[in-house]
Amino acid sequence: MDQQPAPGQAANFAATETAAPVDGPVIELRGVSKAYPLPTGRGSRLAITDVNLTIENVPGRGQCRVILGPSGCGKSTILKIIAGLLEPTTGEVRVDGEPVTEPSRQRGMVFQSYSSFPWLSVLDNVRFGLDLAGIKREEGNERSLELIRRVGLAGSEKLYPKNLSGGMRQRVAIARTLACQPRIILMDEPFGALDPKTRHEMQDLVADLWSDPDLDTTFVFVTHDIDEAIFLADRIVVLSAGPGTILAELEAPAPTDRTRHGLATGLYSELERRVVELIYGNRDSAVPGGAG
Repeated sequence: MDQQPAPGQAANFAATETAAPVDGPVIELRGVSKAYPLPTGRGSRLAITDVNLTIENVPGRGQCRVILGPSGCGKSTILKIIAGLLEPTTGEVRVDGEPVTEPSRQRGMVFQSYSSFPWLSVLDNVRFGLDLAGIKREEGNERSLELIRRVGLAGSEKLYPKNLSGGMRQRVAIARTLACQPRIILMDEPFGALDPKTRHEMQDLVADLWSDPDLDTTFVFVTHDIDEAIFLADRIVVLSAGPGTILAELEAPAPTDRTRHGLATGLYSELERRVVELIYGNRDSAVPGGAG
């Protein structure tokens, strides 16, 4: 039932200010639940219940929490509540100690569906939020061109979304989100529609970004793919089947070439088994890493 913001809503999302970072958790959810009204108008469906999550502030270092769980467990609901796109039914959400009551340009979001404006070039798409924020065109172009290079799209600045592959469109979305220099980037299964090779390339890009101390950005990434979670996360937040609640928070290896090789050779089979047992119970048959 969650809905992606329309382009106009995305504009407001990019231009809203928020408080400066303070000591204490970057993100904190306390007793958060969300119920959606049924189409009949009678009753409601509980999507998540009693979600408690704290992501501490670690100055000078990026972070990546991956929220992992089966389809329909409320992963996207949690992400949109953090973003300020949904209000919780119960509980509270705080970012840098302040209650989340609306979207903010300090909380950027990247969706699975392609969100580029089809009438704008790559450069204009990336610069879009900066234009709304009143940044001078010269400064906006400079920042946008650097980000286009950073995400691997140098030479594509004048192309339009119709000329881009799915992976390239998601690179544009990531660059546009980074342009506003958010403190938090929320990613809702952004690579689910990509082929395996492109998906790996995009995972490598996100790993490079969150590991960059100069960006000092907290990523919260939603997936149902166990291998993707193990590769990208510093910690994995495991959700139950819906209505989702947090079952465990697990340490994950650093996103390196060794980790990628280890996933292919079974090095992290114990971690995979632990995740599967948490979500599905102790079963004799293994669940493939990509099927989580």
